[in-house]
Amino acid sequence: MAFNTPFKMWKRYEFNGGTCDPCIISWPAGTSVRGEIRDQYHHAIDIVPTILDVLGVEAPETIKGHVQAPFDGMSMRASLDDAAAASPRKTQFYSMLGSRSIWHEGWKAVTTHPTVSGWGHFNDDEWELYHTDVDRAETRNLAAERPDKVRELVNLWFCEAGANAALPLDDRSAVEIFNTPRPQLIAPRARYVYRPGTAPISEWQAVNTKGRSFVIGALVDIPAPGAEGVLFAFGSRFGGHALYLKNNRLHYVNNFVGTEQHVVGTEDVPAGHNLILSASFDKESLEADHATGILSLYHADHKVGEARIKTQLGAYAIAGAGLYVGRHNGEPVTDDYPGQPPYTFTGGTIDRVAVDVSGDPYMDLEREAALMIMRE
Repeated sequence: MAFNTPFKMWKRYEFNGGTCDPCIISWPAGTSVRGEIRDQYHHAIDIVPTILDVLGVEAPETIKGHVQAPFDGMSMRASLDDAAAASPRKTQFYSMLGSRSIWHEGWKAVTTHPTVSGWGHFNDDEWELYHTDVDRAETRNLAAERPDKVRELVNLWFCEAGANAALPLDDRSAVEIFNTPRPQLIAPRARYVYRPGTAPISEWQAVNTKGRSFVIGALVDIPAPGAEGVLFAFGSRFGGHALYLKNNRLHYVNNFVGTEQHVVGTEDVPAGHNLILSASFDKESLEADHATGILSLYHADHKVGEARIKTQLGAYAIAGAGLYVGRHNGEPVTDDYPGQPPYTFTGGTIDRVAVDVSGDPYMDLEREAALMIMRE
């Protein structure tokens, strides 16, 4: 709340506290303007059209024979050199988790509907009205004074909702959402095999190691000492785990919601063909918000390290994190990786990485939903 001042509310809601963010543009070669502020109304969807505009690039209508959806965004370029330039944007539509708003030519209507509440009854929502051209902090609700303006903007919201596939409205709770079956590309199984050089696997389609015992094993060829980089990585700095080589030692890290737990091999990784380097987690207990057990590192069947760690039960990211083999793009699980992003494995060849999860899976979806809401 403090960081949203002077705006009210926060993310999930469509008041300015939930939707307004600073946008800083630096283009030394393209404009002489420095250190100025602009007040035109723009949205994140305007960023790509602005970049295309300054580059002089026309967005293609088709790519490889596939017709592309048109951009809803509008270029901000005119306002860079002219603070008084008229904003090309006249309307902006918002809808998230049951909360709704519409901005149109300096006026904004917004509902007070509680998000992820499961309340429904959207026709009973109260719409507030603000003249944001003169009241950006949304302090004076004019709905009672201008019911005609409220009706105009509500009608416009429904028009935009239809155009943007925002119906039906959905304010289900996290528990309801998590208990709704999701389409899966593959059925759950006890062993998963991943290859290097492929696209990241979505968290919702990848192996589930949360709250259960598991083994991660990489089959590699290392012709000489000095191999380094990521063997297996799943997650990000907000949570996840990874197996990697650094300083000729096998490393495992488990990032528990931002707290890193490291296990490092006590012996150098040998050179050779068809080497198996693995991390094995033996779950000992399941607590309210984590599982506890022993994580052991192996060269083939020779143990080279172990430590007690805890693993998180909830998802690594709201939208799902990616599983990688042989590299880690995006936010790394740890800054301890050797080399530079994407921390590609070098000095050897990864044949495949297998993940065994034959232990009982953790399936308390209600607890997982509660943990995710706590993190948010």
